[in-house]
This record gives sequence, structure tokens and C-alpha cells, in this order.
Amino acid sequence: MPALSTVKNRDALKARHAPYWQQLRRGCYLGFRKVSTASVGAWVARFRDENGKQHLHSLGSFEDVSPSERFDMARTAAEKWFGHMGAGGRSKGETVADACRSYLANVGEATRKDAQGRFNRWVFSDAKFSSIELLKLKHSDVKGWRKRLESTPAIRQDKQVSIKKRSPSSVNRDMATLRAALNLAVKDKMATSDSAWKDALAPLQNADKRRNVYIDREARKQLIAHAQSDLAPFLRALCNLPLRPGAVAALTTGDFQPKTAELSIGVDKSGQARRIKLPQSTATLFAHACKDKTPKAPIFGQANGKAWDKDAWKYPLKAAVKAAKLQDGVTAYTLRHSTITDLLSLHGLDTLTVAALAGTSLAMIEKHYGHLLRERAADALGQLAI
Repeated sequence: MPALSTVKNRDALKARHAPYWQQLRRGCYLGFRKVSTASVGAWVARFRDENGKQHLHSLGSFEDVSPSERFDMARTAAEKWFGHMGAGGRSKGETVADACRSYLANVGEATRKDAQGRFNRWVFSDAKFSSIELLKLKHSDVKGWRKRLESTPAIRQDKQVSIKKRSPSSVNRDMATLRAALNLAVKDKMATSDSAWKDALAPLQNADKRRNVYIDREARKQLIAHAQSDLAPFLRALCNLPLRPGAVAALTTGDFQPKTAELSIGVDKSGQARRIKLPQSTATLFAHACKDKTPKAPIFGQANGKAWDKDAWKYPLKAAVKAAKLQDGVTAYTLRHSTITDLLSLHGLDTLTVAALAGTSLAMIEKHYGHLLRERAADALGQLAI
């Protein structure tokens, strides 16, 4: 059979449903399907695995480039797929949407609820982007998605579109969720590499200034005192434990053992479940919140019985911040940041223990709180002076 590399040879092929094949190497074939004389044709790859099983993968028509470039484009795409299959990758051809659904099935309840909302707004609603096969996903596809994300206005409290741009930190959180889903897809052999999104989904720098807001213990007391009655216990829990707000909101009565004062924390962004021992004062708070509730009921729920989430606590928390006359930028995450800061700087707890309690890594503690450790070290050295 004539080589598929020249336009002349491909034009001379008779129309048929079955592809014309050209062997690239043992077990790896590039095919060209020409169903009619008027058709530009479509490219397909074929791979034989170590067990002798044949796998087919559609590559597309590449009609957006000149006919003379199509063979090279098809061969490059085929080689990428051969590498994926050779590394034990799947042959199903999963899409961006499939990667997101797989991620939702593999994370804890709090993370899943947050990610579901972000995927609904920014991925599943983008039919063209979400339907792209992971092995065909290009850097330009992801950059285009990011551009649309960044250009979308913020949503006002009344759910109407605002003229205000979305904050860089909000954009970063939306990108981080998609990035986590795509990275899991690589781990699960749904995709071969992260080259299409590694740079395209890189976070905006200096975007999380609000997350660095610190309020002292007295300010936290004032915040709780000015919060509505169903929000106050939730905020108090955040002040007593260095947990993510979503992780506290996801806690159910069955997660707390009053006899041992132990709290089980489900899988959140840390990627693993953990159990912590509560001091008496915090255990009393939890015991009171759990009273007369079923095991699956949220420990710190809203007045309507539903669990708190970021949309539910956002505006009541803003009202409490304003009533307590606290600085702008105080959020639920501020309480986590403040408790971690106090554990390190005021109470001198070691970084390994703080990381374990907070459900994060040593690297993240050192990245965000390293300045506190350096200050402690300087103070300790000062005490050695003679």
C-alpha cells in the first residue's frame, strides 16, 4: 500500500469505510479513513498490547491545518496515544467531564460538595470544553477555558450578574479544583501527562491576601458574640480547631465520640481521614451541639437543619464582621489561619503536630508560616546570649 504521508497518495485512495493502515513500528499503526471522494478523511491509531489485544483510537481529521501537514499532525497525536497505552493507560477515551466526575467520586463529602458546584458552573456548563477527550486536550483549549473563567463577572448576593470582576483568589480556587481533577486523571491512567494544563492552570500570584488576615482571640470572641444564633457555634468550632471551614461544616454527630472526646474528620483536601483528641472545653461544645441529633445530622447546622456551606455562611458572616467592627477581609478561612498562627507563635506547638491537626503538609505550613518559625528561632537564640 502507498505511504499515507503524501497528499497525492491519500487522494488516490478509493473511498471505503475501513481505514488504510501504515505501520509505524511493531504493534503501532496509523490509519486513514476515506468514506467518500469528497471527504477530507479521518485519522485513526491502532495499538496491539502485550497480550495481543487490539485497541483503536480516533484522532480526528486535522482539517484546521493544510493537507500537507495532516500526516505529521496525525502521527504526533498517534505517538502520544501509543505512549499512553504503553504506560498502561486506558483506551476508552475519557473526557474532561469524565475526569471531573471521577474526581467527585474519590473525594470526601465537603470537598465533593464544593467541587460539584465549581464543576457545574465552569466545566459541565461549557459543553465544548468538557467534551474534549483528555488525550486530545491541548494547552490552547485549557488557556481558552481559563480566559473565559477570568472574564466572567462576579455574582451579586441577589444572584444577578455584577459588573465587578471576580477576585483573583476566586479564579485560583476554581482553577485548583479542575487542576486536581485532571491530575487525578493522570494518576488513574486516564491521561498521559499534565502538559496541557500544568502552565495553563498555574495560579495567579499574590491572589490570596485575604487569607493572610489575622484576628486575635479577643476579636474572635467579638465575632462570635455578634453572629446570628445558628452561626455562632460553627464559628466557635473554627476558633477552637485549625480545620478547614468545609471540613467543620461536613462533620456529623456520628463523627464525635463523647466518651473519648475524639473527633473523626472525613477525607477533605488533605486527601485522608484523621482522628483528633479534643480538649475538655471543645469536647463540651461538641457534646452540646450533638445533643438530641441523629448520627448523620450536621453537628453545626443552620437553623433549618441543613449543613453550612460557603454560600450559606458568606453573608451572615459578613454581617457579623460588620457588627463586630472588625477589619475588612475577615472570612471563615481567617479563623483557620488565626488558630494555626496562634498554635505556632503563641503556644509553640511543633510544625509536624500543627500540620497533622490542620490536615495539611509540612511544606504548606513552612511556606505560609515559615516567618513565624524564624521569629521563634531568633527569640530562642536571643535567650542564649550572654
